[in-house]
Amino acid sequence: MRLGVIADDFTGATDMAGFLADNGMATVMFNGVPARQAREGHEAIVVSLKIRSCPVEEAKHQALEALRFLIGSGCTRFYYKYCSTFDSTHEGNIGPVIDALLEYLQISQTVICPSLPVNGRTVYQGYLFVHDQLLHESGMKNHPVTPMADAKLSRLMEGQSKGVCSHIFYQDIAQGPRRIRERIEEERRAGANYLIVDALNEQDLFSIAEATNDFLLLTGGSGLAVPLACQIASSKGFSPFIPERRKGVVIAGSCSVCTLQQVAEYKKYAPSFFLDSHECLHNSQYAREVASWVLSQSAGELSPLVYATTEQPDKAGNAGPAIEATFSALTKLLAKQGIQNFIVAGGETSAVVVAALAVEGFEIGPKIDPGVPWVRSLDKAFQLVLKSGNFGEVDFFRKAQKMTASPDLVL
Repeated sequence: MRLGVIADDFTGATDMAGFLADNGMATVMFNGVPARQAREGHEAIVVSLKIRSCPVEEAKHQALEALRFLIGSGCTRFYYKYCSTFDSTHEGNIGPVIDALLEYLQISQTVICPSLPVNGRTVYQGYLFVHDQLLHESGMKNHPVTPMADAKLSRLMEGQSKGVCSHIFYQDIAQGPRRIRERIEEERRAGANYLIVDALNEQDLFSIAEATNDFLLLTGGSGLAVPLACQIASSKGFSPFIPERRKGVVIAGSCSVCTLQQVAEYKKYAPSFFLDSHECLHNSQYAREVASWVLSQSAGELSPLVYATTEQPDKAGNAGPAIEATFSALTKLLAKQGIQNFIVAGGETSAVVVAALAVEGFEIGPKIDPGVPWVRSLDKAFQLVLKSGNFGEVDFFRKAQKMTASPDLVL
């Protein structure tokens, strides 16, 4: 059996791939849909797209292109991976993509399971929580691209999908796989297309995975990755690569509360450079100036930090594209000058960096924090950390670098 994963952004892809690899599943991740089918030797294939906030029709088109690639590569089960905080607008793109995948696979039912308890994302009575806060009361209410104003998953789905939504509440989930399966069949007979499942802990996720082990398509955050890997993995001896200590840079574009704390902590120990949005907009040489600063600071034990993280992001969108363009140019300049390790915070920023490096695919390395592994380009030229803005402990950037080993110690 081969598992095919379609992820709606780069950090979501590495999140899912990391959990699969960390639980014994030989996993490869591709940056977009490759021109050739995947080679043998992997039990999971993850395709990372950038479809979280693009136009709906474009998101559907890319997701179906990825699905066809995964089918052609021998995958027999499929997973649509979206953010554990259900990042989307009223129109999509989660619902429309699910509908397109269901239609293509000629099936009528799947589960909606964003829960990731290890990172504080849980669902109870159909409401999505971030730690002890309802989704719309958490930091996600201020997200610059997809601000979340509701925590009720059925209402979120009803606004962006065309099928029938129903729930399997915790009182049934807690009774285990047999009861969950009974509820699935009841809802199937009632015509439900999307089953929102409550989940408060890892055991709940294992029960859900067992009850849905014949589902062709599952959807959710990365919480189901561990039980799926335990179901499918045959390569129990699979061992992720060991990241090498190389010249590097830390790039932070996310403005999440979590990344704000990580940036503030890292600045105590490493040189840092705040990316000025005005300069990004009006100074054509700004990326070269920043690159020169990074290279002048790269001899230290910790990699220098370049960040656009701020408590007051530009919600009007005027500076965003200019900042992304600067990050892209900066990445290309640094790569030409021998920087090989890139630690990146933020989904959009990760996409920019990966595109600038023109990396086709990745091997999955060891876990740094839940949902965030080291990854290495298939040609071994670059090692990266692609972190969701909301993930990782406060000392994440230092912890990632402490995991690297001298090249002469890496086999």
